[in-house]
Amino acid sequence: MTMSLFAGCIGNGDVVPEEKNESTDTEEQAATEASQEIKKADSRDIDQVHLRDKDSLYENDDDTSVVTMYLTVSKGNSSENTDHTWEEINSYSVYDYEEMGVDRYQAAALLQIGDENGPTEGMVGYGENVPNATVQIRGQTSSRNAQKNYKIELKKNKGTWRGQRTINLNKHMTEGMRFRNKLAYDLLKGIPQLISLRTQFVHLYVKDTTDGSADAEFEDYGLYTQVEQLNKTGLKNHGLDSNGQLYKINSFEFYRYEDVIKLQDDPSYDSAAFEKLLEIKGSTDHRKLIQMLEAVNDYSIPIDTVLEEYFDEENITYWMGFQILMGNVDTQNRNVYLYSPLNSDIWYFIPWDNDGSLMRPEYKITGFSDQKSWESGVSNYWGNVLFQRCLKSERFREKLDEAILDLKEYLSEERLGTMIEKYKTVVKPYLYEMPDVFYAPLTSEQYDELAAALPEEIEKNYQLYVESLSKPMPFYIGVPAAVGNKMKINWDNSYSFDAEDITYSVEIAKDYLFQDVIYTQDGLLIPETELELPEAGQYFIRVRAANEEGNTQDAFDYYVTDEGKQYGMKCIYVTEDGQIEEDIYEE
Repeated sequence: MTMSLFAGCIGNGDVVPEEKNESTDTEEQAATEASQEIKKADSRDIDQVHLRDKDSLYENDDDTSVVTMYLTVSKGNSSENTDHTWEEINSYSVYDYEEMGVDRYQAAALLQIGDENGPTEGMVGYGENVPNATVQIRGQTSSRNAQKNYKIELKKNKGTWRGQRTINLNKHMTEGMRFRNKLAYDLLKGIPQLISLRTQFVHLYVKDTTDGSADAEFEDYGLYTQVEQLNKTGLKNHGLDSNGQLYKINSFEFYRYEDVIKLQDDPSYDSAAFEKLLEIKGSTDHRKLIQMLEAVNDYSIPIDTVLEEYFDEENITYWMGFQILMGNVDTQNRNVYLYSPLNSDIWYFIPWDNDGSLMRPEYKITGFSDQKSWESGVSNYWGNVLFQRCLKSERFREKLDEAILDLKEYLSEERLGTMIEKYKTVVKPYLYEMPDVFYAPLTSEQYDELAAALPEEIEKNYQLYVESLSKPMPFYIGVPAAVGNKMKINWDNSYSFDAEDITYSVEIAKDYLFQDVIYTQDGLLIPETELELPEAGQYFIRVRAANEEGNTQDAFDYYVTDEGKQYGMKCIYVTEDGQIEEDIYEE
Protein backbone atom coordinates (compact mmCIF):
# COMPACT_ATOMS: atom_id res chain seq x y z
CA MET A 1 0.00 0.00 0.00
CA THR A 2 1.08 3.59 -0.59
CA MET A 3 1.86 5.56 2.57
CA SER A 4 2.19 9.33 2.88
CA LEU A 5 5.27 10.60 4.65
CA PHE A 6 3.24 12.66 7.05
CA ALA A 7 -0.29 11.88 8.32
CA GLY A 8 -1.01 15.47 9.26
CA CYS A 9 0.43 18.61 10.84
CA ILE A 10 -0.36 19.92 14.29
CA GLY A 11 -0.30 23.61 14.77
CA ASN A 12 2.98 23.59 16.70
CA GLY A 13 4.72 21.75 13.87
CA ASP A 14 4.83 18.31 15.53
CA VAL A 15 4.57 15.40 13.12
CA VAL A 16 1.96 12.80 13.88
CA PRO A 17 2.64 9.45 12.16
CA GLU A 18 -0.08 7.53 10.42
CA GLU A 19 -1.35 4.58 12.37
CA LYS A 20 0.10 1.23 11.21
CA ASN A 21 -0.77 -2.33 11.94
CA GLU A 22 1.72 -4.74 13.50
CA SER A 23 2.36 -6.80 10.34
CA THR A 24 3.22 -3.69 8.36
CA ASP A 25 5.72 -2.60 11.03
CA THR A 26 7.44 -5.96 10.87
CA GLU A 27 7.68 -5.87 7.07
CA GLU A 28 9.13 -2.37 7.05
CA GLN A 29 11.66 -3.22 9.73
CA ALA A 30 12.84 -6.25 7.77
CA ALA A 31 13.09 -4.18 4.60
CA THR A 32 15.09 -1.48 6.38
CA GLU A 33 17.49 -4.04 7.88
CA ALA A 34 17.93 -5.71 4.49
CA SER A 35 18.74 -2.38 2.82
CA GLN A 36 21.49 -1.77 5.38
CA GLU A 37 23.23 -5.12 4.82
CA ILE A 38 26.74 -4.79 3.35
CA LYS A 39 27.57 -7.37 0.73
CA LYS A 40 31.20 -8.47 0.88
CA ALA A 41 33.05 -10.52 -1.69
CA ASP A 42 34.58 -13.76 -0.54
CA SER A 43 38.14 -13.23 0.63
CA ARG A 44 40.77 -14.62 -1.71
CA ASP A 45 44.09 -16.21 -0.88
CA ILE A 46 47.00 -14.30 -2.41
CA ASP A 47 48.13 -17.51 -4.12
CA GLN A 48 44.79 -17.75 -5.95
CA VAL A 49 45.02 -14.34 -7.60
CA HIS A 50 45.49 -14.19 -11.38
CA LEU A 51 47.99 -11.70 -12.74
CA ARG A 52 46.40 -8.62 -14.29
CA ASP A 53 47.95 -5.60 -15.98
CA LYS A 54 47.22 -1.94 -15.21
CA ASP A 55 45.14 -0.99 -18.22
CA SER A 56 45.24 2.73 -17.44
CA LEU A 57 48.94 2.75 -18.41
CA TYR A 58 47.96 2.41 -22.05
CA GLU A 59 45.02 4.83 -22.17
CA ASN A 60 46.96 7.58 -23.96
CA ASP A 61 49.08 5.32 -26.18
CA ASP A 62 49.42 6.24 -29.83
CA ASP A 63 50.77 2.99 -31.27
CA THR A 64 51.97 4.60 -34.50
CA SER A 65 53.50 7.84 -33.22
CA VAL A 66 57.24 8.52 -33.50
CA VAL A 67 59.20 10.32 -30.77
CA THR A 68 62.50 11.98 -31.71
CA MET A 69 65.42 11.54 -29.33
CA TYR A 70 68.72 13.43 -29.44
CA LEU A 71 71.71 11.79 -27.76
CA THR A 72 74.94 13.74 -27.23
CA VAL A 73 77.70 11.31 -26.26
CA SER A 74 80.81 12.38 -24.33
CA LYS A 75 83.59 10.75 -22.34
CA GLY A 76 82.94 10.57 -18.63
CA ASN A 77 85.19 9.20 -15.91
CA SER A 78 86.70 5.87 -14.95
CA SER A 79 84.89 5.65 -11.61
CA GLU A 80 81.57 5.38 -13.47
CA ASN A 81 83.06 3.30 -16.31
CA THR A 82 82.02 6.06 -18.73
CA ASP A 83 85.48 7.08 -19.95
CA HIS A 84 85.01 5.40 -23.33
CA THR A 85 84.58 6.61 -26.88
CA TRP A 86 81.49 6.09 -28.96
CA GLU A 87 83.57 3.95 -31.29
CA GLU A 88 84.52 1.68 -28.39
CA ILE A 89 80.88 1.41 -27.30
CA ASN A 90 79.94 0.17 -30.77
CA SER A 91 82.96 -2.09 -31.32
CA TYR A 92 82.35 -4.89 -28.83
CA SER A 93 79.65 -7.51 -28.33
CA VAL A 94 78.54 -9.03 -25.04
CA TYR A 95 80.70 -12.04 -25.85
CA ASP A 96 83.77 -9.80 -26.30
CA TYR A 97 83.20 -8.35 -22.83
CA GLU A 98 82.89 -11.84 -21.35
CA GLU A 99 86.15 -12.84 -23.00
CA MET A 100 87.87 -9.67 -21.76
CA GLY A 101 86.39 -10.14 -18.27
CA VAL A 102 85.17 -6.54 -18.00
CA ASP A 103 81.82 -4.81 -17.64
CA ARG A 104 80.18 -3.36 -20.72
CA TYR A 105 81.71 -0.03 -21.64
CA GLN A 106 79.59 3.07 -21.12
CA ALA A 107 79.79 6.69 -22.15
CA ALA A 108 78.32 9.82 -20.61
CA ALA A 109 75.30 11.11 -22.50
CA LEU A 110 72.87 13.98 -22.70
CA LEU A 111 69.43 12.73 -23.68
CA GLN A 112 66.98 15.27 -25.07
CA ILE A 113 63.51 14.45 -26.30
CA GLY A 114 61.49 16.37 -28.83
CA ASP A 115 60.47 16.29 -32.48
CA GLU A 116 62.19 16.62 -35.85
CA ASN A 117 62.78 20.33 -35.18
CA GLY A 118 64.78 19.64 -32.01
CA PRO A 119 64.35 19.16 -28.24
CA THR A 120 60.94 20.24 -26.95
CA GLU A 121 60.35 22.50 -23.97
CA GLY A 122 59.09 20.62 -20.94
CA MET A 123 60.65 17.35 -22.09
CA VAL A 124 63.68 15.51 -20.66
CA GLY A 125 66.96 17.35 -21.26
CA TYR A 126 65.49 20.55 -22.68
CA GLY A 127 67.86 23.51 -22.25
CA GLU A 128 70.56 21.32 -20.66
CA ASN A 129 74.16 21.03 -21.87
CA VAL A 130 75.75 18.56 -19.44
CA PRO A 131 75.25 14.79 -19.33
CA ASN A 132 72.08 13.54 -17.66
CA ALA A 133 72.50 9.85 -18.53
CA THR A 134 74.80 6.99 -19.48
CA VAL A 135 74.63 4.86 -22.61
CA GLN A 136 75.82 1.33 -23.45
CA ILE A 137 74.92 -1.45 -25.86
CA ARG A 138 72.19 -3.88 -24.86
CA GLY A 139 71.07 -7.37 -25.84
CA GLN A 140 72.84 -10.70 -26.18
CA THR A 141 73.16 -12.20 -29.68
CA SER A 142 71.99 -8.88 -31.13
CA SER A 143 75.11 -7.21 -29.70
CA ARG A 144 77.06 -8.76 -32.59
CA ASN A 145 74.99 -6.90 -35.17
CA ALA A 146 76.38 -3.96 -37.12
CA GLN A 147 73.54 -1.77 -35.89
CA LYS A 148 73.54 -1.86 -32.10
CA ASN A 149 70.75 -1.71 -29.56
CA TYR A 150 71.25 0.81 -26.75
CA LYS A 151 70.38 1.15 -23.08
CA ILE A 152 70.17 4.76 -21.94
CA GLU A 153 69.91 5.24 -18.20
CA LEU A 154 68.89 8.63 -16.84
CA LYS A 155 70.73 9.64 -13.70
CA LYS A 156 68.85 10.02 -10.45
CA ASN A 157 67.29 13.45 -10.00
CA LYS A 158 67.57 14.08 -13.76
CA GLY A 159 63.96 13.33 -14.43
CA THR A 160 62.15 10.41 -16.03
CA TRP A 161 60.53 9.79 -19.36
CA ARG A 162 57.04 8.39 -18.97
CA GLY A 163 57.96 7.29 -15.47
CA GLN A 164 61.06 5.42 -16.68
CA ARG A 165 64.73 6.06 -16.02
CA THR A 166 65.94 3.15 -18.18
CA ILE A 167 65.23 3.58 -21.88
CA ASN A 168 65.81 0.55 -24.12
CA LEU A 169 66.21 1.28 -27.82
CA ASN A 170 66.04 -1.77 -30.10
CA LYS A 171 66.93 -1.80 -33.79
CA HIS A 172 65.65 -5.36 -34.47
CA MET A 173 68.16 -5.58 -37.28
CA THR A 174 67.69 -9.30 -37.99
CA GLU A 175 63.95 -9.10 -38.68
CA GLY A 176 62.93 -7.42 -41.91
CA MET A 177 59.67 -5.80 -40.79
CA ARG A 178 61.21 -3.94 -37.82
CA PHE A 179 57.91 -3.86 -35.93
CA ARG A 180 57.31 -7.43 -34.74
CA ASN A 181 58.23 -6.74 -31.11
CA LYS A 182 55.92 -3.75 -30.94
CA LEU A 183 53.12 -5.62 -32.67
CA ALA A 184 53.34 -8.38 -30.06
CA TYR A 185 53.31 -5.99 -27.10
CA ASP A 186 50.40 -4.03 -28.54
CA LEU A 187 48.49 -7.29 -29.00
CA LEU A 188 49.30 -8.29 -25.42
CA LYS A 189 47.57 -5.15 -24.18
CA GLY A 190 44.27 -6.74 -25.24
CA ILE A 191 44.88 -10.08 -23.52
CA PRO A 192 43.75 -9.84 -19.85
CA GLN A 193 45.59 -13.01 -18.82
CA LEU A 194 49.03 -11.61 -19.74
CA ILE A 195 51.18 -8.60 -18.92
CA SER A 196 52.32 -6.25 -21.68
CA LEU A 197 54.93 -3.47 -21.65
CA ARG A 198 54.82 0.02 -23.09
CA THR A 199 56.51 0.57 -26.43
CA GLN A 200 57.25 3.54 -28.66
CA PHE A 201 58.73 4.12 -32.10
CA VAL A 202 61.79 6.38 -31.75
CA HIS A 203 63.79 8.29 -34.37
CA LEU A 204 67.30 8.58 -32.91
CA TYR A 205 69.96 11.19 -33.63
CA VAL A 206 73.43 10.89 -32.09
CA LYS A 207 76.14 13.53 -31.71
CA ASP A 208 79.54 12.00 -30.91
CA THR A 209 81.86 14.32 -29.00
CA THR A 210 83.99 11.55 -27.49
CA ASP A 211 86.72 12.06 -30.08
CA GLY A 212 87.19 15.67 -28.97
CA SER A 213 85.58 17.15 -32.07
CA ALA A 214 84.26 20.66 -31.45
CA ASP A 215 82.04 20.81 -34.54
CA ALA A 216 80.26 17.46 -34.23
CA GLU A 217 76.73 17.28 -35.63
CA PHE A 218 73.76 15.03 -34.96
CA GLU A 219 73.83 11.96 -37.19
CA ASP A 220 70.67 10.13 -38.18
CA TYR A 221 70.62 6.63 -36.62
CA GLY A 222 67.26 5.70 -38.08
CA LEU A 223 64.22 4.14 -36.45
CA TYR A 224 64.26 2.23 -33.16
CA THR A 225 61.59 0.72 -30.94
CA GLN A 226 61.68 1.67 -27.28
CA VAL A 227 60.53 -1.06 -24.89
CA GLU A 228 59.74 -0.42 -21.24
CA GLN A 229 62.29 -1.95 -18.86
CA LEU A 230 60.78 -4.47 -16.48
CA ASN A 231 62.53 -3.77 -13.18
CA LYS A 232 61.32 -2.65 -9.75
CA THR A 233 60.05 0.61 -11.23
CA GLY A 234 58.38 -1.27 -14.06
CA LEU A 235 56.65 -3.63 -11.64
CA LYS A 236 55.32 -0.68 -9.66
CA ASN A 237 54.11 1.07 -12.83
CA HIS A 238 52.11 -2.03 -13.77
CA GLY A 239 50.53 -2.37 -10.34
CA LEU A 240 52.71 -5.32 -9.37
CA ASP A 241 54.83 -5.87 -6.26
CA SER A 242 58.16 -4.03 -6.59
CA ASN A 243 59.47 -5.93 -3.55
CA GLY A 244 58.87 -9.32 -5.12
CA GLN A 245 61.16 -11.72 -6.95
CA LEU A 246 61.86 -10.87 -10.58
CA TYR A 247 64.29 -12.76 -12.79
CA LYS A 248 65.04 -12.29 -16.47
CA ILE A 249 65.63 -15.78 -17.86
CA ASN A 250 68.82 -15.75 -19.93
CA SER A 251 69.41 -19.49 -20.37
CA PHE A 252 67.44 -21.70 -18.02
CA GLU A 253 65.45 -24.94 -18.38
CA PHE A 254 64.17 -25.09 -14.77
CA TYR A 255 66.65 -27.71 -13.66
CA ARG A 256 67.75 -27.34 -10.05
CA TYR A 257 71.39 -26.36 -10.83
CA GLU A 258 72.49 -26.85 -7.20
CA ASP A 259 76.04 -25.78 -8.01
CA VAL A 260 74.88 -22.33 -9.18
CA ILE A 261 71.45 -21.48 -7.75
CA LYS A 262 72.24 -20.89 -4.10
CA LEU A 263 71.36 -18.44 -1.37
CA GLN A 264 73.25 -15.18 -1.53
CA ASP A 265 74.88 -15.76 1.89
CA ASP A 266 76.32 -19.12 0.77
CA PRO A 267 80.14 -18.78 0.78
CA SER A 268 80.31 -20.47 -2.64
CA TYR A 269 77.63 -18.23 -4.20
CA ASP A 270 78.77 -16.85 -7.57
CA SER A 271 76.56 -13.99 -8.74
CA ALA A 272 78.06 -13.97 -12.25
CA ALA A 273 77.36 -17.68 -12.72
CA PHE A 274 73.86 -17.23 -11.28
CA GLU A 275 73.03 -14.40 -13.67
CA LYS A 276 74.14 -16.37 -16.69
CA LEU A 277 71.03 -18.41 -15.95
CA LEU A 278 68.76 -15.88 -14.29
CA GLU A 279 69.41 -12.15 -14.24
CA ILE A 280 68.27 -10.72 -10.91
CA LYS A 281 65.91 -7.77 -11.37
CA GLY A 282 64.07 -7.83 -8.03
CA SER A 283 64.62 -9.30 -4.57
CA THR A 284 67.93 -11.08 -3.99
CA ASP A 285 66.32 -13.59 -1.62
CA HIS A 286 66.42 -16.82 -3.63
CA ARG A 287 64.78 -19.12 -1.06
CA LYS A 288 61.42 -19.12 -2.79
CA LEU A 289 63.03 -19.81 -6.16
CA ILE A 290 64.95 -22.77 -4.75
CA GLN A 291 61.82 -24.15 -3.09
CA MET A 292 59.94 -24.01 -6.38
CA LEU A 293 62.79 -25.61 -8.36
CA GLU A 294 63.09 -28.46 -5.88
CA ALA A 295 59.39 -29.19 -6.30
CA VAL A 296 59.58 -28.98 -10.11
CA ASN A 297 62.47 -31.48 -10.12
CA ASP A 298 60.92 -33.85 -7.58
CA TYR A 299 59.12 -36.41 -9.73
CA SER A 300 57.46 -37.91 -6.66
CA ILE A 301 55.25 -34.79 -6.55
CA PRO A 302 52.55 -34.90 -9.27
CA ILE A 303 52.92 -32.01 -11.70
CA ASP A 304 49.30 -30.95 -11.14
CA THR A 305 50.19 -30.50 -7.46
CA VAL A 306 53.31 -28.50 -8.38
CA LEU A 307 51.24 -26.26 -10.65
CA GLU A 308 48.63 -25.70 -7.96
CA GLU A 309 51.18 -24.78 -5.31
CA TYR A 310 53.73 -22.78 -7.31
CA PHE A 311 52.23 -21.50 -10.56
CA ASP A 312 49.14 -19.88 -12.02
CA GLU A 313 47.95 -22.36 -14.64
CA GLU A 314 46.03 -19.66 -16.48
CA ASN A 315 49.21 -17.59 -16.79
CA ILE A 316 51.36 -20.46 -18.10
CA THR A 317 48.80 -21.71 -20.61
CA TYR A 318 48.08 -18.26 -22.03
CA TRP A 319 51.80 -17.36 -22.11
CA MET A 320 52.70 -20.60 -23.93
CA GLY A 321 49.65 -20.36 -26.18
CA PHE A 322 50.54 -16.82 -27.23
CA GLN A 323 54.12 -17.81 -28.07
CA ILE A 324 52.95 -20.85 -30.06
CA LEU A 325 50.41 -18.91 -32.13
CA MET A 326 52.84 -16.03 -32.72
CA GLY A 327 55.62 -18.47 -33.63
CA ASN A 328 57.96 -16.83 -31.13
CA VAL A 329 60.03 -19.97 -30.73
CA ASP A 330 63.08 -18.57 -28.92
CA THR A 331 61.24 -18.84 -25.61
CA GLN A 332 62.08 -22.41 -24.59
CA ASN A 333 64.73 -21.31 -22.08
CA ARG A 334 65.06 -17.52 -22.36
CA ASN A 335 63.36 -14.26 -23.40
CA VAL A 336 60.85 -14.25 -20.54
CA TYR A 337 60.62 -12.81 -17.03
CA LEU A 338 59.79 -14.91 -13.98
CA TYR A 339 57.93 -12.95 -11.29
CA SER A 340 56.53 -13.71 -7.85
CA PRO A 341 54.96 -11.23 -5.39
CA LEU A 342 56.66 -10.93 -2.01
CA ASN A 343 54.07 -12.72 0.12
CA SER A 344 53.05 -15.37 -2.40
CA ASP A 345 54.49 -18.72 -3.46
CA ILE A 346 53.09 -18.35 -6.98
CA TRP A 347 55.33 -17.64 -10.01
CA TYR A 348 54.19 -15.92 -13.19
CA PHE A 349 55.62 -15.61 -16.71
CA ILE A 350 55.85 -12.14 -18.26
CA PRO A 351 56.65 -11.94 -22.01
CA TRP A 352 59.91 -10.33 -23.15
CA ASP A 353 61.63 -9.95 -26.53
CA ASN A 354 59.08 -10.84 -29.18
CA ASP A 355 60.96 -9.88 -32.35
CA GLY A 356 61.09 -13.54 -33.43
CA SER A 357 57.31 -13.61 -33.83
CA LEU A 358 55.76 -14.51 -37.20
CA MET A 359 59.21 -15.09 -38.75
CA ARG A 360 58.61 -18.28 -40.73
CA PRO A 361 57.43 -16.57 -43.96
CA GLU A 362 60.42 -14.23 -43.85
CA TYR A 363 62.82 -17.15 -43.52
CA LYS A 364 61.10 -18.72 -46.51
CA ILE A 365 61.61 -15.57 -48.59
CA THR A 366 65.27 -15.22 -47.62
CA GLY A 367 65.99 -18.96 -47.90
CA PHE A 368 67.24 -19.24 -44.32
CA SER A 369 66.62 -22.46 -42.39
CA ASP A 370 65.15 -21.70 -38.97
CA GLN A 371 61.99 -22.34 -36.92
CA LYS A 372 61.50 -25.71 -38.61
CA SER A 373 61.25 -29.31 -37.39
CA TRP A 374 60.61 -29.55 -33.62
CA GLU A 375 60.62 -25.74 -33.24
CA SER A 376 56.85 -25.56 -33.57
CA GLY A 377 53.89 -26.34 -31.36
CA VAL A 378 54.42 -28.05 -28.02
CA SER A 379 57.59 -29.89 -29.07
CA ASN A 380 59.41 -26.56 -28.98
CA TYR A 381 59.08 -26.61 -25.16
CA TRP A 382 59.95 -30.26 -24.58
CA GLY A 383 63.57 -29.56 -23.56
CA ASN A 384 62.45 -27.54 -20.53
CA VAL A 385 61.85 -29.71 -17.45
CA LEU A 386 58.94 -27.61 -16.19
CA PHE A 387 57.19 -27.40 -19.54
CA GLN A 388 57.83 -31.06 -20.29
CA ARG A 389 56.23 -32.13 -17.02
CA CYS A 390 53.30 -29.78 -17.67
CA LEU A 391 52.76 -31.16 -21.17
CA LYS A 392 52.74 -34.73 -19.91
CA SER A 393 49.62 -33.81 -17.91
CA GLU A 394 46.45 -34.40 -19.92
CA ARG A 395 44.69 -31.83 -17.77
CA PHE A 396 47.32 -29.19 -18.60
CA ARG A 397 47.09 -29.96 -22.32
CA GLU A 398 43.32 -29.49 -22.16
CA LYS A 399 43.77 -26.10 -20.46
CA LEU A 400 46.42 -25.12 -23.01
CA ASP A 401 44.07 -26.04 -25.85
CA GLU A 402 41.32 -23.88 -24.34
CA ALA A 403 43.72 -20.94 -24.03
CA ILE A 404 44.98 -21.35 -27.60
CA LEU A 405 41.46 -21.44 -29.03
CA ASP A 406 40.58 -18.31 -27.06
CA LEU A 407 43.73 -16.52 -28.23
CA LYS A 408 43.24 -17.67 -31.82
CA GLU A 409 39.87 -15.94 -31.94
CA TYR A 410 41.43 -12.71 -30.63
CA LEU A 411 44.44 -12.89 -32.98
CA SER A 412 42.22 -12.71 -36.04
CA GLU A 413 43.45 -12.00 -39.56
CA GLU A 414 41.37 -8.83 -39.57
CA ARG A 415 42.93 -7.52 -36.35
CA LEU A 416 46.49 -8.31 -37.40
CA GLY A 417 45.95 -7.02 -40.92
CA THR A 418 44.75 -3.65 -39.66
CA MET A 419 47.61 -3.28 -37.16
CA ILE A 420 50.29 -4.40 -39.60
CA GLU A 421 49.15 -1.95 -42.27
CA LYS A 422 49.44 0.90 -39.74
CA TYR A 423 52.93 -0.13 -38.65
CA LYS A 424 54.02 -0.56 -42.25
CA THR A 425 52.96 3.02 -43.02
CA VAL A 426 55.17 4.29 -40.20
CA VAL A 427 58.19 2.01 -40.48
CA LYS A 428 58.75 1.50 -44.19
CA PRO A 429 59.72 5.13 -45.04
CA TYR A 430 62.47 4.99 -42.40
CA LEU A 431 63.63 1.50 -43.31
CA TYR A 432 64.26 2.26 -46.96
CA GLU A 433 66.27 5.41 -46.31
CA MET A 434 69.76 5.72 -44.87
CA PRO A 435 71.03 4.49 -42.54
CA ASP A 436 68.60 1.56 -42.17
CA VAL A 437 68.28 0.68 -45.85
CA PHE A 438 71.94 -0.29 -45.88
CA TYR A 439 71.09 -3.22 -43.57
CA ALA A 440 67.54 -4.05 -44.71
CA PRO A 441 67.30 -7.83 -45.38
CA LEU A 442 64.27 -7.45 -47.67
CA THR A 443 63.59 -5.50 -50.82
CA SER A 444 60.75 -2.99 -50.76
CA GLU A 445 58.62 -5.40 -52.81
CA GLN A 446 59.38 -8.31 -50.47
CA TYR A 447 58.44 -6.09 -47.52
CA ASP A 448 54.98 -5.49 -48.99
CA GLU A 449 54.59 -9.19 -49.84
CA LEU A 450 55.50 -10.21 -46.30
CA ALA A 451 53.23 -7.63 -44.66
CA ALA A 452 50.30 -9.05 -46.62
CA ALA A 453 51.18 -12.64 -45.62
CA LEU A 454 51.75 -12.19 -41.88
CA PRO A 455 48.09 -12.20 -40.71
CA GLU A 456 47.68 -15.75 -42.07
CA GLU A 457 50.49 -17.05 -39.87
CA ILE A 458 48.30 -17.43 -36.78
CA GLU A 459 46.21 -20.12 -38.49
CA LYS A 460 49.34 -21.81 -39.87
CA ASN A 461 50.97 -21.82 -36.44
CA TYR A 462 47.78 -23.26 -34.99
CA GLN A 463 47.91 -26.13 -37.47
CA LEU A 464 51.56 -26.78 -36.55
CA TYR A 465 50.47 -26.90 -32.90
CA VAL A 466 47.76 -29.47 -33.67
CA GLU A 467 50.23 -31.57 -35.66
CA SER A 468 52.80 -31.45 -32.86
CA LEU A 469 50.40 -33.18 -30.48
CA SER A 470 50.28 -36.24 -32.75
CA LYS A 471 54.06 -36.53 -33.20
CA PRO A 472 56.67 -38.15 -30.97
CA MET A 473 58.56 -35.65 -28.87
CA PRO A 474 62.19 -34.65 -29.67
CA PHE A 475 65.17 -36.05 -27.79
CA TYR A 476 68.94 -35.63 -27.56
CA ILE A 477 71.59 -37.75 -29.25
CA GLY A 478 74.42 -38.76 -26.92
CA VAL A 479 78.10 -38.36 -27.74
CA PRO A 480 79.17 -41.68 -29.34
CA ALA A 481 81.72 -43.80 -27.51
CA ALA A 482 84.64 -45.64 -29.10
CA VAL A 483 84.85 -49.12 -27.57
CA GLY A 484 87.64 -51.15 -29.14
CA ASN A 485 86.97 -51.13 -32.85
CA LYS A 486 83.29 -50.27 -32.38
CA MET A 487 81.41 -46.98 -32.21
CA LYS A 488 78.42 -47.10 -29.87
CA ILE A 489 75.64 -44.52 -30.26
CA ASN A 490 72.70 -43.93 -27.96
CA TRP A 491 70.04 -41.29 -27.52
CA ASP A 492 67.22 -40.40 -25.14
CA ASN A 493 63.83 -42.02 -25.42
CA SER A 494 61.18 -40.15 -27.33
CA TYR A 495 57.66 -39.77 -25.89
CA SER A 496 54.15 -40.21 -27.26
CA PHE A 497 51.12 -38.41 -25.76
CA ASP A 498 48.98 -41.34 -26.96
CA ALA A 499 51.33 -43.98 -25.48
CA GLU A 500 52.12 -45.37 -28.93
CA ASP A 501 55.15 -47.58 -29.62
CA ILE A 502 58.09 -45.62 -31.03
CA THR A 503 60.81 -46.85 -33.36
CA TYR A 504 64.02 -45.10 -34.44
CA SER A 505 66.03 -44.73 -37.63
CA VAL A 506 69.74 -43.87 -37.65
CA GLU A 507 71.92 -42.55 -40.47
CA ILE A 508 75.61 -41.66 -40.47
CA ALA A 509 77.09 -39.63 -43.30
CA LYS A 510 80.24 -37.73 -44.20
CA ASP A 511 78.21 -34.60 -45.10
CA TYR A 512 75.28 -32.78 -43.47
CA LEU A 513 73.17 -33.21 -46.63
CA PHE A 514 73.45 -36.99 -46.12
CA GLN A 515 74.49 -37.64 -49.69
CA ASP A 516 77.47 -39.76 -48.65
CA VAL A 517 75.85 -42.17 -46.17
CA ILE A 518 78.08 -44.85 -44.59
CA TYR A 519 75.57 -46.44 -42.20
CA THR A 520 71.80 -46.72 -41.89
CA GLN A 521 69.48 -48.65 -39.60
CA ASP A 522 65.66 -48.55 -39.38
CA GLY A 523 62.98 -49.87 -37.06
CA LEU A 524 65.09 -49.81 -33.88
CA LEU A 525 63.01 -50.42 -30.74
CA ILE A 526 65.67 -49.37 -28.27
CA PRO A 527 67.55 -46.06 -28.41
CA GLU A 528 71.00 -47.37 -29.29
CA THR A 529 73.07 -48.91 -32.05
CA GLU A 530 76.69 -49.75 -32.83
CA LEU A 531 78.89 -50.11 -35.90
CA GLU A 532 82.49 -50.49 -36.92
CA LEU A 533 84.50 -47.44 -35.85
CA PRO A 534 84.85 -45.29 -38.99
CA GLU A 535 88.20 -43.98 -40.18
CA ALA A 536 89.38 -40.58 -38.97
CA GLY A 537 87.28 -37.67 -40.22
CA GLN A 538 84.11 -35.62 -39.79
CA TYR A 539 80.75 -37.40 -39.55
CA PHE A 540 77.09 -36.52 -39.08
CA ILE A 541 74.67 -38.67 -37.09
CA ARG A 542 70.96 -38.23 -37.75
CA VAL A 543 68.29 -39.93 -35.64
CA ARG A 544 64.54 -39.80 -36.17
CA ALA A 545 61.66 -41.20 -34.11
CA ALA A 546 58.41 -42.54 -35.60
CA ASN A 547 55.16 -43.56 -33.89
CA GLU A 548 52.63 -46.19 -34.95
CA GLU A 549 50.72 -43.67 -37.08
CA GLY A 550 53.88 -42.92 -39.06
CA ASN A 551 54.41 -39.43 -37.67
CA THR A 552 58.11 -38.63 -37.33
CA GLN A 553 60.22 -36.34 -35.16
CA ASP A 554 63.85 -35.16 -35.34
CA ALA A 555 66.31 -35.10 -32.49
CA PHE A 556 66.88 -31.79 -30.71
CA ASP A 557 70.45 -31.62 -32.02
CA TYR A 558 71.22 -29.48 -35.06
CA TYR A 559 74.19 -28.39 -37.16
CA VAL A 560 74.53 -24.74 -38.17
CA THR A 561 75.62 -23.69 -41.65
CA ASP A 562 75.47 -20.40 -43.56
CA GLU A 563 71.99 -21.50 -44.67
CA GLY A 564 70.79 -21.91 -41.08
CA LYS A 565 69.95 -24.91 -38.92
CA GLN A 566 70.19 -28.47 -40.20
CA TYR A 567 67.89 -30.34 -37.82
CA GLY A 568 68.09 -33.70 -36.09
CA MET A 569 71.81 -34.30 -36.41
CA LYS A 570 75.00 -34.26 -34.36
CA CYS A 571 78.41 -33.50 -35.86
CA ILE A 572 81.37 -35.53 -34.56
CA TYR A 573 85.03 -36.08 -35.38
CA VAL A 574 86.86 -39.39 -35.23
CA THR A 575 90.50 -38.59 -34.45
CA GLU A 576 93.56 -40.39 -35.77
CA ASP A 577 94.01 -42.16 -32.43
CA GLY A 578 90.46 -43.52 -32.50
CA GLN A 579 88.83 -41.01 -30.13
CA ILE A 580 85.47 -39.31 -30.74
CA GLU A 581 84.94 -35.58 -30.24
CA GLU A 582 81.68 -33.63 -30.49
CA ASP A 583 81.47 -30.48 -32.59
CA ILE A 584 79.90 -27.97 -30.19
CA TYR A 585 78.08 -24.98 -31.68
CA GLU A 586 78.21 -21.77 -29.67
CA GLU A 587 75.96 -18.83 -30.45
